[in-house]
Amino acid sequence: MSSVLWLSSCATEKVVQKEKMTAEKFPIIPKPLKVESGEGSFTADESIVIVYGQADSLKQLAEYLQEKIQPYVPEVSVFAEKKAGQKALLLNIDSADKEYGAEGYRLAITEKSITLSAARRAGLFYGIQSLLQVLPESEKAGFRLPVGTVFDRPRFKWRGMLLDCGRHFMKKDFVKRYIDLLAGIKMNRLHWHLTEDQGWRIEIKKYPRLTEIGAWRKYEDGTVYGGFYTQDDIREVVAYAKSRFVTVVPEIEMPGHSTAALAAYPQFSCTGGPFEVSTLWGVHKDIYCAGNDSVFTFLQDVLDEVIDLFPSKYIHIGGDEAPKARWRECGKCQQRIKDEGLADEHELQSYFIRRIGKYLNSRGKRLIGWDEILEGGLAPDATVQSWRGVDGALAAARSGHDAIVSPTTHAYFDYKVYKLDMRKVYEFDPVPEGLEPEFEKHILGGECNVWTERIPQEKVDYMVFPRILAMSENLWSAKEKDSFAAFLKRVDLRYPALKNMGVTWGPEASPVRIQPELKSDEPALLLNLIAGYDDLEIYYSTDGQKADKNAKRYEHPLRLTQSSQISIQSFLGDRAYGETGQLSFNRHLAFGKEVQIVNANSDRYPGSGEYTLTDGIHGTQNFRDGLWLGFQGEDFEAVIDLQQETGVSKISVNFLNNIHSWLFLPPQVEFYLSTDGENFQPAARIRNDLPLKTTDDLIKTFRAQFPALQARYVKIVGKYGGDCPSWHPGYGGKSWLFVDEIVVE
Repeated sequence: MSSVLWLSSCATEKVVQKEKMTAEKFPIIPKPLKVESGEGSFTADESIVIVYGQADSLKQLAEYLQEKIQPYVPEVSVFAEKKAGQKALLLNIDSADKEYGAEGYRLAITEKSITLSAARRAGLFYGIQSLLQVLPESEKAGFRLPVGTVFDRPRFKWRGMLLDCGRHFMKKDFVKRYIDLLAGIKMNRLHWHLTEDQGWRIEIKKYPRLTEIGAWRKYEDGTVYGGFYTQDDIREVVAYAKSRFVTVVPEIEMPGHSTAALAAYPQFSCTGGPFEVSTLWGVHKDIYCAGNDSVFTFLQDVLDEVIDLFPSKYIHIGGDEAPKARWRECGKCQQRIKDEGLADEHELQSYFIRRIGKYLNSRGKRLIGWDEILEGGLAPDATVQSWRGVDGALAAARSGHDAIVSPTTHAYFDYKVYKLDMRKVYEFDPVPEGLEPEFEKHILGGECNVWTERIPQEKVDYMVFPRILAMSENLWSAKEKDSFAAFLKRVDLRYPALKNMGVTWGPEASPVRIQPELKSDEPALLLNLIAGYDDLEIYYSTDGQKADKNAKRYEHPLRLTQSSQISIQSFLGDRAYGETGQLSFNRHLAFGKEVQIVNANSDRYPGSGEYTLTDGIHGTQNFRDGLWLGFQGEDFEAVIDLQQETGVSKISVNFLNNIHSWLFLPPQVEFYLSTDGENFQPAARIRNDLPLKTTDDLIKTFRAQFPALQARYVKIVGKYGGDCPSWHPGYGGKSWLFVDEIVVE
């Protein structure tokens, strides 16, 4: 007898017994609302028949399920009717049952049948996703499913991920792959970021230069990078998403983040250009001219073609990070402020957004913007996406506007895991704390944001997974969630499926946090290694050899007295967890000595404490590693007391270059020596030999060597190179000096 999967439309069960789900039987992510497990199992060890009833609208879903099950039972078939005597899975559309809502479902598994029920096709699709998650990854010759019942529906209707294809172009098939990955964890919005300072990615037939010029950026070495989606590509992606019950929401940035568009059509700027598609990340000063009516004609023409391609009810227009310097200098913009009776440039931005919002409304669409659109007054019917914390969502909801919540604290997956690990993501609740109950209806849901300044296509999986599993549970499951430990058990059970889908995931937490502790009463550094999770084991070496399971197991702080090359690797069982950490410890004359800093460092970048510059540990290329001191807008100057007069012949100091984050090298570093701490004699002056526009993130060592001189005090001055230059996105802003270990020999 062949087994049958029956997709029916009549909901027969009305009562779900008390939930007693176990993760081992139903390891579903996101966690369902109610689960009841029973005794026995449904076995499919021969052929399977999928029956979709008389509703032709279900045939496509049945064929989708057929494709997914074929690896287990190659002879799976699809029929419209069930035959007598066959095992069955029932799936009925019961639109009269209000319990399901638009996306809810019930999955019931008995020894003789599997039944999927829902009020709408979307619910059946999500029920299929839960069914597929219960299928055992290790079995490929038939399968056995536990008896039980799952009833489920989402908490929020907006469950999304932003994919930034402006900074790094993602191939069409890759975008479709992510639609599948999102759908598999019941997320239903792909926020497609299509325009940026670094690239315009959508074909607009009325303005062909947008992709002829705006889609390509050229580097100084002659390299050209870019790409775009034709309108046929867009239609294909949108249709594919629709078949997976994912709505694609396009984002066309305005008035800021528009350098690529202005490179193609400079007449829409305040200055007339010329411009080039930017090769630098960050905020750029040239934006659309708000005083020029032709700008609005251009943007409305663009939006007309966008609207024709995307059936989404919403169009995202950005509205964030729009510097007002050009508007303050522009006669047309100042005239607009005067003519419209506006108070300032912030109200001019509100005018800009309102005008675009009104046009979108006239085309039957609604505007979404980042929370900056609140400044100067919110456009009618606008939806706010809150990213700078949750204050934007609070303000929008309390004023009667809908909000999507994606704060940097919990939802920015371009942040590395040491800053935003999966535990932190799992703590996220889209409803801001303190929001009054009567306004909660305005919180549509949330998104995780994947900004791609440093994430090309091949690195997206590593940054997104497994953290997106936590986000999917935040957006779908009930507010009262599992403990994090219970959630992790379900995550562990999902890894084989992710591997089979070709997902290369990153760590759940920072494998190890490094905490140096200088012992002032003895010549040693204690290096504390703190595991990201309790179950992780840390192995290390101090001789430069890569740490593995044959290295030393960390049990107590390392006591370092001699210069060492330290390698650190965390393990989860026998599996290496995260990347291998490399650290240099340098024992030298200034090690452990007190440092007097003339201009205080910023509280935002305090390093590892007062001995950061002489603790022997060198900072890495990651400026957020906690091992650097940051100084903004002024010289770095420090004096070290060696505590006794000694011969000094070498001095070096490290500075960090990361101009994308406004970290510049000093144009010059000066070294001075003194025997009394008051009268300093110059020992060396080292100029920076790298171009100011060096785009690589790197550590530059300024090293001075000279005939030995007697000294007790060493002074180092790193000269401030000035504010961000005119070619930099942060033009006019205070740049940073990041400094770490001062080595004296």
